[in-house]
Amino acid sequence: MSTSIDLLEDAYTRIRDTVRRAAGGLEPEQLSARIDPEANTIAWLVWHLTRVQDDHVAGVAGTPQRWTEGGWEHRFGLPFAPDATGYAQSAAEVGQVAGPGVTAENLVGYHEDVYTATIAYLHSLDDGDLDRVVDTSWNPPVTLAVRLVSVVSDDLQHAGQASFVRGVIERRA
Repeated sequence: MSTSIDLLEDAYTRIRDTVRRAAGGLEPEQLSARIDPEANTIAWLVWHLTRVQDDHVAGVAGTPQRWTEGGWEHRFGLPFAPDATGYAQSAAEVGQVAGPGVTAENLVGYHEDVYTATIAYLHSLDDGDLDRVVDTSWNPPVTLAVRLVSVVSDDLQHAGQASFVRGVIERRA
């Protein structure tokens, strides 16, 4: 019998697998390529979706983010505040997710680290935990289930966008 936790684990695993396919093995110029001057890059999409997952899951788990705790912030060397997740960033800021630390290996590695922390957290839960209110700033208040599904939804959209951009870039080559 599957539980809600099993379904969430499956969803987060699908995100991880899509990230691997979207970013794995790409060169820095492919990661930072834009299909138009204002478009998001694969590097930004994967970094952003991973930052959101890291931020939101660490927030509900009460644990440090892997971005800072795992040393990823320093490995990437981005010009943003440590708590930046990419939310509401401009096209110019999207273009700043580039440079020597923004490699396929680091993008996939950071996502793997966040995925591992996410799955460990999910394994600490049971279905009854999903009703816990984690954010009262919304009406109705946000439960743990809603927060975790929201991350899945956002991440799958961005992972799909990164996959689409990869396809365009590879067809142009």
